[in-house]
Amino acid sequence: MRLTIFAGMLATLILAAGAVFAQLNQGAEQMQLKAGLTGDVPFPHRRHQTVLGDCLVCHSFFAQEKGSIAKAIADGQLATKQVMDKLCIQCHRAQKQTGQQSGPLTCAKCHTRR
Repeated sequence: MRLTIFAGMLATLILAAGAVFAQLNQGAEQMQLKAGLTGDVPFPHRRHQTVLGDCLVCHSFFAQEKGSIAKAIADGQLATKQVMDKLCIQCHRAQKQTGQQSGPLTCAKCHTRR
């Protein structure tokens, strides 16, 4: 019986610690993604976190750290347009098809030239 109580308390403690860590590792509220000649992309990171609710929707493709997209492209793990074309636009289209509010569906709506 004591072992069961101890295991339950330990599991609760581990879950609580994980929740605290997740809150600390939210990243920036707003980011500027470097996108070469087409212009950088202002990215509302916190809004995406709120809407999606699961970091792995995006971060299964690249690490949860600053500069991870550029690093993955440089290392050959991602193609230059793979994130925007495959992940962002596909997700925005899926949101729109289900009648939900969606992000931009064309390149020019996100990329800002200097």
